[in-house]
Amino acid sequence: MTQTLPSGLTATAVVSASSANLGPGFDSLGLALSLYDEIIVETVESGLTVTVEGEGAGQVPLDSSHLVVRAIEAGLRSAGCEAPGLVVRCRNDIPHSRGLGSSAAAVVGGLAAANGLVAQTDSTPLTVEQLVQLSSAFEGHPDNAAAAVLGGAVVTWTEGEGAHARYAAAPVRLHPDIHLFPAIPQQRSSTAETRVLLPEQVSHTDARFNLSRAALLVVALTERPDLLMPATEDVLHQPQRAAAMPASAEYLRVLRGCGVAAVLSGAGPAVIALSSEPELPAEAVEFGAAHGFTIAEMAVGDGVRWSTGVAARS
Repeated sequence: MTQTLPSGLTATAVVSASSANLGPGFDSLGLALSLYDEIIVETVESGLTVTVEGEGAGQVPLDSSHLVVRAIEAGLRSAGCEAPGLVVRCRNDIPHSRGLGSSAAAVVGGLAAANGLVAQTDSTPLTVEQLVQLSSAFEGHPDNAAAAVLGGAVVTWTEGEGAHARYAAAPVRLHPDIHLFPAIPQQRSSTAETRVLLPEQVSHTDARFNLSRAALLVVALTERPDLLMPATEDVLHQPQRAAAMPASAEYLRVLRGCGVAAVLSGAGPAVIALSSEPELPAEAVEFGAAHGFTIAEMAVGDGVRWSTGVAARS
């Protein structure tokens, strides 16, 4: 039986950006970044009000098609609840359409906000495993979603296909010497637009190459940062996407030419450099700035946090 929530309940969720693939780990490896969106939701007697501050303001829908709203409603349904009306406030710092997991953050944040509402009833909030499953089902792949749920670095996998797909993730402890430098351009690109550039089939040789590099990358991320350069090589998706984002492709060439392990962040066009050095080479920084990239070191992001009431973002 579905429980109707009373009006006047409030909840807050804070969710991180994420970088997926990390080179060879296509749709499998993910990493949370210390850049966050905040969602505040309140139950009301009827209707829907959505406001957006920061990234996406004036660009995303403000009705029931908004991804955060869809996720909140899905989270409530999964917990056996419904809300007669909602007021949803989104405060966004994660850039949209750059390859930094903004859609995964919206979904994970919405589901977590629903948990904050459900926790104020006699129903049971979603577990971490359920959050990974539901958010990954929204996304169609678990790399960004699981990173946003769990925080840190993750290895993800999928069992089954379509409506029967089951998604799972295991955390990976990032080596403390690894520094993360996202480089964010003004250019936008959607995952859907760049996925069509990828071939339906790949050669056994290319598959073997990426399998070896993805396995090596887990070693590099956890124990051997000195192996980051060979471990971040990829032949399955980055070369194919290069023509759609030439500035990013050229910046990858410059960074790697300077000895920095750099990859597209997700489907791009953002780039992320992983280095055991505390600073990027001056040549790489100057090139990025001259070509419109905003570069800043970030820490590893935390897993999604939810609370009852309106909690100030730290």
